[in-house]
Amino acid sequence: MRVALLNPNWSFEGSIYFGCRAPHLPLELGWTKPLLERCGHTVRLIDGHLFDLSLSDLVDEVRAFGANLTVVTTAPTYLFWRCAPPELRVPMELIRALDGCAGRIIAVGPHGSTTPRAVLTKLGVAGVVMGECEETVAAIASGRWGDLPGLAYRKGRDVRVNCGPQAARFTEGSPLAWPDDWVARHAHHHHRFDAEPQGPGAEVEASRGCPYSCSFCAKENFRDRYRRRPVDSVIAEIERLQVQGVEYVYFIDEIFLPNRPLLEALVGRGLKFGVQTRIDLWKRDMLALLGAAGCVSIEAGVESLTREGRAELAKNCRLETDELADRLIEAKRHVPFVQANLLEMPEDDEELIERWRRRLQDAGVWANDPVPLFPYPGSPDYTRLWGPPDDQAWERAVDHYLHTFPSFSDLQETKPRPLAELEAAG
Repeated sequence: MRVALLNPNWSFEGSIYFGCRAPHLPLELGWTKPLLERCGHTVRLIDGHLFDLSLSDLVDEVRAFGANLTVVTTAPTYLFWRCAPPELRVPMELIRALDGCAGRIIAVGPHGSTTPRAVLTKLGVAGVVMGECEETVAAIASGRWGDLPGLAYRKGRDVRVNCGPQAARFTEGSPLAWPDDWVARHAHHHHRFDAEPQGPGAEVEASRGCPYSCSFCAKENFRDRYRRRPVDSVIAEIERLQVQGVEYVYFIDEIFLPNRPLLEALVGRGLKFGVQTRIDLWKRDMLALLGAAGCVSIEAGVESLTREGRAELAKNCRLETDELADRLIEAKRHVPFVQANLLEMPEDDEELIERWRRRLQDAGVWANDPVPLFPYPGSPDYTRLWGPPDDQAWERAVDHYLHTFPSFSDLQETKPRPLAELEAAG
């Protein structure tokens, strides 16, 4: 079978999306490609975002390839499945343009993992993959369909939802290998602020999932169970990237936990890298090792400055507020850029926030203005407000967000638009 794997050319006008808008490697499709090839399929991975391809460019490539099966992702890389753009405008435009030239079309991503019926209807695709997608896509290409766990599809007027989201084995996969021209074009260094890039950047996945269940995190239906890749596999992937000129890697792990063998293997390689983590999990000796290994950027989720606020978010935090500040300041001794992420919580008063932020900033640690919390479908916060996600879950969450908060993060559009309006424009 000839399988096309498509990452759309993303645009975010009018969206509440607060993830990074630069192109990133489409890791979910990167993991899928070798699985398909090992099964004997011919695969074309096309990244509309990285190569700035128009709709007609994407259609021409798929038509020339002669795809029997086409896979379209609904979020810009695994890095942003937890905080994807709520709207499906971009994949809707692409799928409509592909009509008649792409074979059977299936969608993968966080939207279909949480609300498969709604996504199946909106996109008009043959099927929607629920959960981590690589193994399910390989099974579809090899002939599985009606009985396949993790697949939602139409049968006549009915929608069949098989078993719910699936998790991939992940740790057994071979190191990813990206084409030289892709890497050369990847100029972006995600969440790096210590220096201007001198060479390409890349994204790498050392682990998947998270052992914590914070109320705001949309991971109930995908990338949930914590798994860690073998160190040798991660290092082999990084070595290839360095040969291709990469000087900086961002680990997209939901939570980059202290991992002494991996950090010791990174020492002396000349690689710079960034991580997202919880600062309360790091002891002083491990922070020193993290810096020695080449870490130049830490994005640390603190979220709330009160014990009550952290309890409300189900953080299960090991440290008190002053201890969190001490640990962040200690991290800054070893890592050039350290950021503490805060969410807008009613338990945190403005005076406390300002005092705490000033202490950190005086020590060189950046702490953001508290960001309004978006109740992503698939998060405990959404379920607490409205129960399990239904077909209107994304619309409901966006409407609630727009009506609750008078202002938004500086990463967002100044005037986000309702979901229905955005998707109608698509």
